Amino acid sequence: MDQKDIYDTIIIGSGPAGYTAGIYTSRGNLKTLLLAGDVPGGQLMITTDVENYPGFKKGITGPDLMLQMREQAIRFNTEIIDASVTHVNFKKSPLEIIADGTTYYSKTCVIATGASAQWLGIESETRLMGKGISGCATCDGFFFKEKNIVVVGGGDSAMEESLFLTKFAKSIKILVRRDKLRASSIMQERAKNHPKISFLWNTKVKEFIGKERLEGVEIVNNKTGKEDTIIAQGAFIAIGHKPNTEIFKEHIELDERGYIKRILNTQTSAKGVFAAGDVHDHRYRQAITAAGYGCEAAIDAMKYLEEKNGD
Repeated sequence: MDQKDIYDTIIIGSGPAGYTAGIYTSRGNLKTLLLAGDVPGGQLMITTDVENYPGFKKGITGPDLMLQMREQAIRFNTEIIDASVTHVNFKKSPLEIIADGTTYYSKTCVIATGASAQWLGIESETRLMGKGISGCATCDGFFFKEKNIVVVGGGDSAMEESLFLTKFAKSIKILVRRDKLRASSIMQERAKNHPKISFLWNTKVKEFIGKERLEGVEIVNNKTGKEDTIIAQGAFIAIGHKPNTEIFKEHIELDERGYIKRILNTQTSAKGVFAAGDVHDHRYRQAITAAGYGCEAAIDAMKYLEEKNGD
């Protein structure tokens, strides 16, 4: 194999982690390929206003932020291909990564495939995404000051989202599809004791109402079949996140929830393979933390190559 056909690093996934990693490795004079996937930019491509990312005093839309990051990576000669990775082989040297039928070879790899919020899957949810419907209270809670909000879910995530939203919302109704919560006892107690929070049990969403923005939620009782409408200007879907790690499960070590385990700093269980962003981070899940992890993984990949070349 001709050495010129081997990349110093291949980054799998775009979004803040992937693009930041590309900026750092390319500026570090590494031959870098970024495989951006079918939806370059990740979760931020369905986010409207981003006001908590430093450097934008008036805020910026998610797509615009991702476009600026992409263009910055390209400026430093990151090669970007909008292709989805289907197979990897981390046991070979160089590493093999297959995307849309083409095999690429690299000395190192940064996995930045992120995690996807789980949604209800109804048409009106998709239509009103970012127009009153969100999957991240920390990201979007600020926009719902003195608004009536519903939160969908019954686990710790739903309780955490609801409690955070009490800082802004006028009222919060938690829609629980069963007659009890899955959340831990302490989280249940905190939510049940908060004066802004109330619960609707055995309840599921039938439809979200609104043309330009969310105006209400049609609900149905799972046991009685009774339907009702809640007036709400915000809805937060808190039924979990799924890390995008399916293609890696036979190649690197994952935890019980499917997130990548980081063995040392950003290093995974596979030699020369590093993880960055929501693909391992199930706690913070913010654009700024993902970018920070992308920086870490890029630096670790560079140090790995330096040490290997010094052998």
